[in-house]
Amino acid sequence: MNSPAISVSDLSKVYGDRPALSHANFEVPMGTVCGFVGPNGSGKTTTIRMLLGLITPTGGTGTVLGQSIKHPEKYLPQVGAMIEGPAFYPALTGSENLKVLADLGGFPMSRVQPLLEQVGLGDRGTGKFKTYSLGMKQRLGIAAALLPQPKLLVLDEPTNGLDPSGIQEVRELIKDLANDGTTVFVSSHLLSELEMISEHLVMLRLGKVLFAGKTQDLLSAQQPVLVAKPEYAVDLGKVVAIAQNNGHEVSIIDGEAHIIGSADWAATLNRLAFEAGITLAALTSVLPTLEETFFEMTGDE
Repeated sequence: MNSPAISVSDLSKVYGDRPALSHANFEVPMGTVCGFVGPNGSGKTTTIRMLLGLITPTGGTGTVLGQSIKHPEKYLPQVGAMIEGPAFYPALTGSENLKVLADLGGFPMSRVQPLLEQVGLGDRGTGKFKTYSLGMKQRLGIAAALLPQPKLLVLDEPTNGLDPSGIQEVRELIKDLANDGTTVFVSSHLLSELEMISEHLVMLRLGKVLFAGKTQDLLSAQQPVLVAKPEYAVDLGKVVAIAQNNGHEVSIIDGEAHIIGSADWAATLNRLAFEAGITLAALTSVLPTLEETFFEMTGDE
C-alpha cells in the first residue's frame, strides 16, 4: 500500500498565546484530490506553509511524500505549489514568464509549451501577462507549479475571484491532473466546487481538525431529508402533521415539507398521505450538501 502524500500527527503552530493550528492529525492519500476547508482564520494557510517548509511547527510531526517536514529540501523538488495567487512579470508573455522560472529552477525549456497546452493556454503563450484574464493568470500559476513535474500539487484558493467559467476551467484542470496521477491538495471556500472534485476532505475550525477522511463518508453520515410537496398547497399542513405524528422533525421551505428521515420511510409517508386523501406531487430523498454539512459542523451561518 502506498504511503500517504501528506501525513501530520499532533501538528501545532502557536503565535504568542494564540494557537493557529492545534494538535492536527490527518492524512492525504496519494493520487487523490483532497479538499482543505475551513472559515477564514481556521489555520489552512498556516498548515500549508508548514508543509512547504516556509514556517516551523511549534509541535508535532509531519511527512510529505514520505519525508519529514523538518527536512523540506528532501521533498520540495517533487512538490508544486501556488499560494496567495501567482506572481509574474506583467510585461513578459506567459511563455516568457514560464521560461524565466524554468531557468531559475533548472527545468528543461521543453516543458514550457506542453504545460501551456495542458492548462489551456497553448494559443495564448505569446500574449503578455498583463493582458490575461484572472482565470488565465490562475492557470498560468498552476502551469508554473507544474514545472517540476510534481507528485504533489498544493493550491491555496486557486479559484479565488474567478467567474463561473474560470472556476469550471480550474476545476476541470484539477480533475485532469488527478486522473494523471498527481496528488492535489487544494484549499478553497467554494465548497460546492470541492464537493465535485474532492475524494477526501480535511475540515478545520479555529485551528482544530473537525473531520479528515473520504468526502462520501462525511456526507453519508449526515441525516437524510425527505422533501415532500403536496399537489395542493392547502394539504401542506396535513403532510407536516403526518410526519410529526410519526416522530419526524419537519420544517417548511418554499412550500415543501423537509422531513428528517431515511429514504426507506418515503414509501410509508406516501401511503399515509394517500390514506389521508393527499396526493404528493413530488417526494424525494436528499442528503445535505457539503456546504450545508460544513455550516452545521462549524456553526457558521
